[in-house]
Amino acid sequence: MEQGEPVSTQIEAVQANTAPRRPRILLAASGSVAAIKFGNLCHCFSEWADVKAVATKSALHFIDTLTIPEDVILYTDEDEWSSWSKIGDNVLHIELRRWADIMVIAPLSANTLGKIAGGLCDNLLTCVVRAWDYNKPLFVAPAMNTFMWNNPFTEKHLLSIDELGITLIPPVTKRLACGDYGNGAMAEPSLIYKTIRLFLESHRL
Repeated sequence: MEQGEPVSTQIEAVQANTAPRRPRILLAASGSVAAIKFGNLCHCFSEWADVKAVATKSALHFIDTLTIPEDVILYTDEDEWSSWSKIGDNVLHIELRRWADIMVIAPLSANTLGKIAGGLCDNLLTCVVRAWDYNKPLFVAPAMNTFMWNNPFTEKHLLSIDELGITLIPPVTKRLACGDYGNGAMAEPSLIYKTIRLFLESHRL
């Protein structure tokens, strides 16, 4: 008669199978100078969650890809098209929506805010949002010049995305990259991380 595995090994195997998996977080950056902090944001989350990232063409102008953690895949518009060649192939923006427990757009530029509010989907990021399952949370952290933030269109756009169920992480007042002082700077990565982590832990996703 063969000897079974030690009880301690069996218990460890059971614990491994029943242990809750790490949250799956899709981080996205649009074209704002605040995207220079995107690598820092990815590092904050990757120590606690499984992370995938999306960046628009404009955002790539500000992101130093060397600052993205090695275990975080950064997807761009080119990946959306190169990953599909025939009927039956996976569609990247759909696969990312299926994978993610939550999506966080930080920074959210005035342009991308307007696109989302209007239902436009002309790049990978906005296609993910247009295909989003709003039974899952989606957070945004805007970043723009103070006059852009105070523009009447911004208020209308914020009301539109609020109706969709998108949660706002408000910008902060500080000296902006353009030299102006006022509201419109993206919340710090540490605050964004704390906000999302508190939300997920309280909702046990």
